[in-house]
Amino acid sequence: MKIRFWGVRGSVPAPQSPAQIKSKISSILERITPADIESAISRERFLADLPQWLFGTVGGNTPCIQVESDQQYQFILDAGSGIRELGLALSKARRKPKQLHLFFSHLHWDHIQGLPFFGPAYDPGVELHFYSPHTTMEEALKQQMSTPCFPITMDAMNAQKHFHVLDSPLHIGDMHVYYKKMNHPGSSYSYMFTDGKKRFIYATDTELSPNDFQRIDENAAFFGGADVLVIDAQYTLGEAIEKYNWGHSAFSLAVDFASNWGISKLVLFHHDPAYDDKKLYSILQSARWYTEHSAIKGLEVLLATEGMEIQL
Repeated sequence: MKIRFWGVRGSVPAPQSPAQIKSKISSILERITPADIESAISRERFLADLPQWLFGTVGGNTPCIQVESDQQYQFILDAGSGIRELGLALSKARRKPKQLHLFFSHLHWDHIQGLPFFGPAYDPGVELHFYSPHTTMEEALKQQMSTPCFPITMDAMNAQKHFHVLDSPLHIGDMHVYYKKMNHPGSSYSYMFTDGKKRFIYATDTELSPNDFQRIDENAAFFGGADVLVIDAQYTLGEAIEKYNWGHSAFSLAVDFASNWGISKLVLFHHDPAYDDKKLYSILQSARWYTEHSAIKGLEVLLATEGMEIQL
């Protein structure tokens, strides 16, 4: 199973501003010494030693994650603006997939806004399956591609389209897919993918509550011992208290949750659009400090960034 991140922001896309880029360049120049530019090797060493927030970027696209099974079945989680980049990559692939399975956590705009720009949806040779427990899925997707919101309708998408309202777990190829309702305005759903060997959970847009920590059979079967958990960690704890009932979680609660369920790898996701790269990496540092300070063993904490891949 391979997991690739194409969009990691929440709410609205947040591209790098000119001021942010200039600030990064200025910070890099301040660090350079004559010894750092003596040779190609010294230059490469200098770049490699730069803080992550300076060398590269977290990315500004809204949520989209690709999951490829060992048998090369293609699963897409949410259709934020990141799905456009995924579509471009799929069109350039040596072996273009003919069947795609797109799952929606919920139908808020930041999770569907990229769909009109998803290239494979216009290819008549592609079979595109849409999945959601929300009965209004098809209506919502068509509505955003209608006057006055968009110049062409969903009928222009020439792919063979199939809409599935979920009412039970799925078995697609070598992958089993389960879903669970989470705490978010309008209801958001988490998905768990397993091939019988590894387990991956996508839990965006959720405000963790005491019920999620309860050691009941339903929670244990879904969350217990997962290999990777991608979860909403948009807020600091202070912000989570201030924005109670907004439907998002604090990074410290995400750490506690992963520890509670014996999860191996935690990926902080759905980043606030107001946060720049420096702020996001400081949150990652704080989350790792909190993990160590709480004496939590066996948990790796990562920050979701565009282009990041995880192989299970």
